[in-house]
Parts: sequence; structure tokens; C-alpha cells
Amino acid sequence: MKYWKYYLLALLVILIDQVSKWAVHAYMEPGMAGENPLLGDWFKLHYTLNPGMAFGVELPAPYGKIILTTFRLVAVTFIAYLIRKHSFRHTHPGLLACGGLILGGAIGNLIDSMFYGVIYNNAPFEAPTPWLHGQVIDMIYLDLYEGFLPMSWPLIGGSHLSLWPIFNIADSAIFIGVALILLNQSKFFQHEDSPTKTVVPHRDTEPTSTEHVQL
Repeated sequence: MKYWKYYLLALLVILIDQVSKWAVHAYMEPGMAGENPLLGDWFKLHYTLNPGMAFGVELPAPYGKIILTTFRLVAVTFIAYLIRKHSFRHTHPGLLACGGLILGGAIGNLIDSMFYGVIYNNAPFEAPTPWLHGQVIDMIYLDLYEGFLPMSWPLIGGSHLSLWPIFNIADSAIFIGVALILLNQSKFFQHEDSPTKTVVPHRDTEPTSTEHVQL
């Protein structure tokens, strides 16, 4: 049952993620009022709620959130199955560990969607039920850049760009897992079972031809 260590990695991600979200909800004020700078103005703790997917993308109400939550549930089940399946094969352990990070992050955000509408009463006002309509708690704020891009840049020059992602521990685990897979494709996906080579025995001398002598 060697796949359990990857499930334990996922569980560790879930615990850290959920504890961090509880601490933010319990001890921080939402929005700029409770913002805490960590490294200057570009790395902060900022309590905000994300009603949808990454970057705040939402599916149409009233059933969009239920569809999204159901999709997340199917996705984590499939990822857990893949980890178990490939742990019995010659799959690189680093790839399985990345799968554990992605699984833990996905479950962390799934818990928010399924239960936070009831636990923290943070479901949107128009939600038909608090169940499956919880909003994801984000708190890591990177204020990287905001301004106009140089006019010399093709296609996007002169346009305004706001680059200040806000995410959580679960998102970070998913990003790290995916990034490591992309950066280590040659290592993770190489075939460990090389084809068997047929060894032909070498003969130093050719067989002697039979001579027929006529008397």
C-alpha cells in the first residue's frame, strides 16, 4: 500500500490549508481593513472571498456553483484513483508526489465550496442553499504590478495591466504540483522498462563446409 504516503502528503496540504483559512477567518478583518504587509507592499496577507474558480471566474447562477462543486468532487476522485493506480507501476515517485500536492489542494478548495456556506456562513446572498455554495477563502496577496504596458510592445502595448493575484495554500499546492510536472517532464515520463534486447551469440569461426572427396 505504498500509495498511502502520497495520500498522507495530500492530507498534510489539506490540514495546513484549512488551519490557515480558519486563522484568517478568526483573526483578520476582510478587505484592506485587515491587510497585513509581510514583505513591503508587494507581499501581504489579505482576507478575501472567492465565489468561483481561479481568478474569480464564476459559472452562471443559480446552479453554476453546484456544477462547479460537483466537477471538483469528480476531479479529486479521479486524481486519487490515478495516484493509486500508478503507484503499482514503474511511475516516478516525484510525479506521484506532485499528484499528492494537486490532490490536497483540490480537496482543500472543495471543502470550502461544500461546507463554508454553513460553517462560516459565507454563501452569496442569492444562493438557494448554503450547502455547496461556500466561498473559497483567499489570503496570500502578491501586488506585483499595476500600470500601463510600454507602447513599443506589440499587440498589448499601451494597455492597462493589474497583476495582483490573491490565492491560498491549496492554490499554491496545485500550482507547485503542476509546475514541477512541467519542469520535470523528461524525468517523470521516461520509460523505465526498456525493450528487451535479443542477444545473438557470437561465433568466432564460421562452420566448416563438408568436402566430398571422389575416389
